[in-house]
Amino acid sequence: MITADLPATDLPAVGRVAAALAAPAAAGDVFALSGDLGTGKTTFARAFLRARGHRGEVPSPTFTLVQIYDLDVPVWHVDLYRIDTPGDAAELGLDEAFCDAITLIEWPERAAVPPGRVDVHLSFTTAADRRAVTVTAHGTAAAGPLGEAVRGL
Repeated sequence: MITADLPATDLPAVGRVAAALAAPAAAGDVFALSGDLGTGKTTFARAFLRARGHRGEVPSPTFTLVQIYDLDVPVWHVDLYRIDTPGDAAELGLDEAFCDAITLIEWPERAAVPPGRVDVHLSFTTAADRRAVTVTAHGTAAAGPLGEAVRGL
């Protein structure tokens, strides 16, 4: 396990973290994005997708649940806020994404996520417009290029 703590960052800095993690990401990589409403999970996803080459809109998948971006490696942006059980999440086809795509999951605690993943936790700080960001690479994610990217944050 490799962890990087960024105690007081603004939203542009969250975007730079996303870009740094997007560069080495490959098919099968899973990013579990957690934090309260409004902490920057979708901002992270938008910056990640831009860094991967997406130039269009990146709507929040709160109501569609899944947005799939056909890039050099497909990226699934998943929002499980409205999902009640891990079984409901499984019906979205996440197992396919976990193998063949890069997966960004908001509200990951509502699904069974792979153990070899990168957790990105965002929280508000006492300073206005600032976020604390904790990035943790687990298992196989920590052993490869993503682990190096986390070390470099």
